[in-house]
Amino acid sequence: MNEKKKTGFETLAKTGIYTQEKLMPVKKGKHSFFIGLPKEISLQENRISLTPDAVALLVNHGHEVWIETKAGEGSKFSDKKYSEAGAKIVYSAQEVYKADVILKIEPPTLEEIEFFRPGQTLISALQSGQIQQENINALTRKKITGLAWEYIEDKVGGMPIIRAMSEIAGGTILLIAAEYLSTTKKGKGVLLGGITGVPSSKVVIIGAGTAAEYSARAALALGAEVQVFDNHLYKLRRIKHTLGHQLYTSTIDTVTLSESLKTADVVIGALRAEKGRARHVVSEEMVMNMRPDSLIIDLSIDQGGCIATSEITTLDKPTFRKHDVIHYCVPNVASRVAHTATTALSNIFTPTILRAAEEGGVEEMIFSHKWFMKGVYTYKGGVTNESMARKFGLKYKNIELLFAARV
Repeated sequence: MNEKKKTGFETLAKTGIYTQEKLMPVKKGKHSFFIGLPKEISLQENRISLTPDAVALLVNHGHEVWIETKAGEGSKFSDKKYSEAGAKIVYSAQEVYKADVILKIEPPTLEEIEFFRPGQTLISALQSGQIQQENINALTRKKITGLAWEYIEDKVGGMPIIRAMSEIAGGTILLIAAEYLSTTKKGKGVLLGGITGVPSSKVVIIGAGTAAEYSARAALALGAEVQVFDNHLYKLRRIKHTLGHQLYTSTIDTVTLSESLKTADVVIGALRAEKGRARHVVSEEMVMNMRPDSLIIDLSIDQGGCIATSEITTLDKPTFRKHDVIHYCVPNVASRVAHTATTALSNIFTPTILRAAEEGGVEEMIFSHKWFMKGVYTYKGGVTNESMARKFGLKYKNIELLFAARV
């Protein structure tokens, strides 16, 4: 009897072939970043720049992320979560500052600048009203490329990080106002919105930007009387249109503003700096004429403040009294809700880092996109922010001319 010839498939089936596991390839762009996230040491800062989910995404794209231990605790992100996301946890500031790109919230202190080596990139806040010349000198001495995230724009000319932090600050500030108007904080003992038969509180907002918009929205929702002052008519029109209320608005006229402040329960300074530092539009005399136990919240304090009596405070000691008026002048208000703020920051930083990797690195990103270039304030030993150079009497280098020379 002839044996039936076996087919090739039958032979293969009897050899017991099994599928083999293979590691998923890591996605890589044109450039891989080595990113360091230090633990913040100044001003009771609780935020961090990237969430664990963002770190996982970056690591999956071939980037290396080192995080100083406990850097995420203030935002309720543990070392374990970052480690599971693929980050390396390091146990000293010296170690984390070995990274090529340092991503942080607050400007580095002189102590932190000592950890840098020439040629590194720093992305952090600048806080132009508080930064000292010696810090700028230290950064230029080490030839650090410094980018201020409050100056980085998007493609349409907006400032995404400033807007996100302003939304958070504006939404948080009325909770702070309600707290410090209460009797337990030795405030006026009034309810922001009032009740039937009792007039509502009066909130005066100086500035008509994003923080002012969200502050006004929250105040109106609580039933407060709101007045908004700004010298830009288009901003006043925008805020009225956005809020959909017949809101009281006015240009910043000294007499009108002074009269309004005399009957205000809460004054919110939300004026953005236009040339590196906010200007004082509320004089000390105006503050002296305010009612006892009324409240001033100066959101512009990180740029020097827009109220003459403002002095920087901290989350540990957020208030002081001057002329019997309570002053709240914390520069990092968003840090009160650090988890939300960190998520918002991470949503902006992550795609920017991925885009820079595709461009070939930070320097290529700077010279390929003017909206990103606007964040640069020090570059290869020179000061490239004109208002900063003028403030400290330093030599100014136009980065666009450097770009032209590079081409």
